[in-house]
Amino acid sequence: MFLTFAAMKTMTCKELGGACDQEFSAETFDEIAELNKKHAQEMYANGDEAHTQAMKEMQDIMRSPEALKKWMNEKRKAFDDK
Repeated sequence: MFLTFAAMKTMTCKELGGACDQEFSAETFDEIAELNKKHAQEMYANGDEAHTQAMKEMQDIMRSPEALKKWMNEKRKAFDDK
């Protein structure tokens, strides 16, 4: 019996569309995206202007299903390529 383990991959907030160099590590893109989302929400709640601006830009992307799909595919590819 062989066990396979997914490798941990690391991306920064900026690489995930955010505003800082905070690093996140996870085995899947969905996990790392969730970590970054929680971070962005915390920074927004603390009034961080750079993260607030990044969240506004993300909201703009989310208005278009096609733009959101393209953005998600680009971020997922960046994660997969690590």
